[in-house]
Amino acid sequence: MNDNAPDNDRPLDPVRPCTICGKPATLRFRPFCSKRCADVDLNRWLSGAYAIPVTEDDDEDGGSGKSGGPER
Repeated sequence: MNDNAPDNDRPLDPVRPCTICGKPATLRFRPFCSKRCADVDLNRWLSGAYAIPVTEDDDEDGGSGKSGGPER
């Protein structure tokens, strides 16, 4: 192996834990340690396990809630 070639599987400096399993993250898959942990995270997003919380307003368009037309 060439000494000048980047080693994408080496731990990050400073070492940060993988957000899934806690092992040291690597450059190649950061912020994860492996493709498996990256895929686990992707699956959590796609399946809805992660969600951004929102507050529901009664009337999202800014009206008074009455049907029929704009406020006067």
